Amino acid sequence: MSLPDRAPFTDMSVFLKSVQWPVMPEAGQALIRTLNDEDADTYTICRIISKDPTLTATLLRMANSAMFGLSGTVDTLERAVSVVGMSQVRSRALSVCVVNSCNLPTGINRLEFWHYSMLCAGYAQWLAELCDVDDQEAWLCGMMLRLGEINLGQARPSALPQIEAKPINPGERWLRQRHLVGFDEGEVTAELAHYWDFPEALVQGLRHTAQPLVMSEFRQLSAVLNLAARLAESGPITPQTLNELPVILLEMLHLDPSNLLLDAPDADTLVDVSVFKS
Repeated sequence: MSLPDRAPFTDMSVFLKSVQWPVMPEAGQALIRTLNDEDADTYTICRIISKDPTLTATLLRMANSAMFGLSGTVDTLERAVSVVGMSQVRSRALSVCVVNSCNLPTGINRLEFWHYSMLCAGYAQWLAELCDVDDQEAWLCGMMLRLGEINLGQARPSALPQIEAKPINPGERWLRQRHLVGFDEGEVTAELAHYWDFPEALVQGLRHTAQPLVMSEFRQLSAVLNLAARLAESGPITPQTLNELPVILLEMLHLDPSNLLLDAPDADTLVDVSVFKS
């Protein structure tokens, strides 16, 4: 359901009454619970995933794509976990659950949306590896970051064409979202992550992505996501795109643009939307 178009929201609780959260699949719910469980092991993760044949098949397709960077064929979950680790398999499995739970509104191009989300996730993982940030948490949050726009579109359908009007400069989408609807996608995705019972550190990292310096407590995850989202919007990584990143965030994360250029990943290895096809 949606409210008639009018002035931007100023109260998150009022905004939330105008949206309907997607339902996380059972396997996804179980995987989220393991994020808060220090005793969760490989057996637990594989058992959860294997109960969902479609999820298992999609995850194995993902494991055999360029995204995992593996050589040879991965034909079992156990093999995937043994090669890339439990955390990476879990984050990828959760991303599949997220994609399957979401219906994109009219006005959002499906392939562009998920391509951007995966690119943002890949850049977030890369940057996190260079900082004191969990790379798989960064990847998962990067993948989820733009989900809030789905709910922004529910609340203000007529705002979507203006939010998505091309061209979109890095960081500009957040400004449009706040101007037209009252909140940015990170703030709304944080509410969704809280609803799905994600760990609070991830919720807060998402909440402050667009404005990581607003809060008194600097969150490295928010800064990493901010930079990753800007890079995902910029196209190929070049000296110019790196120089256009917020200098203060780079400094606070101890990242040198010249070193980033030398270490930049190939975007083609970060994205494969075909893995989400049923």
